[in-house]
Amino acid sequence: MDILEKCAKFTTAREVMAAGFYPYFTTIESAQDPEVIVNGKPMIMIGSNDYLGLTTHPRLKRAAARALRKYGTGCTGSRFLNGTFDIHEELESKLAKFEGREAALFFTTGFLTNLGTIAGLVGKDDVVITDKLDHASIIDACRLSFGETKRFRHNNMEDLERTLESVEPSRGRFIVVDGVFSTEGDIANLPEIVRLAKKYRARIMVDDAHAIGVLGKGGRGTAEHFGLQDEVDIIMGTCSKSLASIGGFIVASEQVVHYLKHHSRALIFSASPPPASVAAVLEALKIIEEEPELREQLWRNTRKMKKGFQEMGYDTGTSETPIIPLLVGDDMKAFKMRKILFDNGVFSNPFVSPAVPQGRAVIRTSYMATHTTEQLDRVLDIFEKVGKQLGIIPGRRFPRRRRPPTFRARMRKERMVMKEAIRRRFKSWMERIYGMRQ
Repeated sequence: MDILEKCAKFTTAREVMAAGFYPYFTTIESAQDPEVIVNGKPMIMIGSNDYLGLTTHPRLKRAAARALRKYGTGCTGSRFLNGTFDIHEELESKLAKFEGREAALFFTTGFLTNLGTIAGLVGKDDVVITDKLDHASIIDACRLSFGETKRFRHNNMEDLERTLESVEPSRGRFIVVDGVFSTEGDIANLPEIVRLAKKYRARIMVDDAHAIGVLGKGGRGTAEHFGLQDEVDIIMGTCSKSLASIGGFIVASEQVVHYLKHHSRALIFSASPPPASVAAVLEALKIIEEEPELREQLWRNTRKMKKGFQEMGYDTGTSETPIIPLLVGDDMKAFKMRKILFDNGVFSNPFVSPAVPQGRAVIRTSYMATHTTEQLDRVLDIFEKVGKQLGIIPGRRFPRRRRPPTFRARMRKERMVMKEAIRRRFKSWMERIYGMRQ
C-alpha cells in the first residue's frame, strides 16, 4: 500500500472550501493589531491571543531590532550545544525572578515546552493525570512519555480524587492542567487541586499559556491569582500570547531545571530561539511589571463584552477570562456564523467537535487591552444582528404561511443533506487532529 494514498483520498477540507465555509489558514496582511487587513479589507480582530496588545509596541520592536543587529538572525544550533547565548540566560534569570522561583528553562515554542517537560519527567513507573480539556500539546506530551496517562472530567474535583485514588501509592503521580482553558475560558480549580495533590502526594504542573500577563495582581498567572505560588511545582508559560513573541518556558526548582536540561529531547534536539524573539520577551516582561494599567484595561474590555453578550441572550458558558466563547450549537451553524461575521468585518474563530462536545460548537472570541470602545461596540452590534438572523439569540419572529414544497425548498433540503455529509467527514478529520481531547 502506498503511504501517500491517504493524501489523495483526503477531500474533506476541499469539500468545506467548496461549500464556502472553510475558516482556516486565513491570510492576514498586517500586524496582529485590534484591526487587521484581510484581502485588502480592514477587520476587527477578536480571534487573537495578544491579550495586552504588545505585538506592535514600539519598545518591543526596538528591543528586537537591537538584538538583531547584535546577534544576527538565528542561533544555528540547539540550546544543548552552540545555541545558548547570554540573552537566553538573561531571560531565564528574569523569568525565574518574575515568578519567584529558583530557575527557569526556555524552549523554542510553547508546544515543545510541554513535550519536553512532561515526556522528560514522566517515566514508565509514573502516572500523569490530566484534565480532559487540556491543550493538545499536553496530550501529545503524555503520548510521548513512557508513563501511564489518566484523565479526569473537566474541572471535576471528585473525579480527580477518584483518579488519584486509583493510582498505586508506589507510583509517581503528576497532575498537569491548563491554568486557563483555551476554548472554554474558565480557570482551573487550583485550590482544590493543591489540596488533593497534598493528600495523595502528587506533583503539580500548571500550563499558564493563557494566564501569564492576564491573571494575578502582577500578571504572574493562575497560582498568583489564587495566592498559591509556593504550592505549584512547575509553571509553564508561552511567549506567543501576552508576551507577544515566540517561545515557551518553565519555572521550577533548580533541580528540576537541571534534570530537564539533560533529559528533555525537545530541548536538546531543537534549534534555539532567535535572539530577536528573546529580546522582545524580555521587554514584554518589563512592560507587564511597569504598566499594570494594560491588564486593568484588558479586564474592563472583558467585562464589557461578557456583559454585552449575556444581555443579548448569548450563552458564554463557564468563561471567567478574556476568552469568551459563544455557544452556537451545530457545527455547520458555527461555520456559517463565522462566515457571516467575517463578511461583516469581524475576525473570529469557530470551534467545533471534537474540540468541543457534539452539539456545543462555539464562536471563540478573545480580547485585547488595545481594543477601543468603538471597535467593541461595533462587534456587539454585529453579533446582535447575526445572532438574531441565525436564531441563536432572541429576536422578533413572524409566523410563515404553510406552502407546498417548491423547487427552492427541495434544493435547500438537498443542500442540507450535502452539508450534513460534509459535517460528518469534517468531524472525522478534526478527531484526528485533536486526538484524545474529547
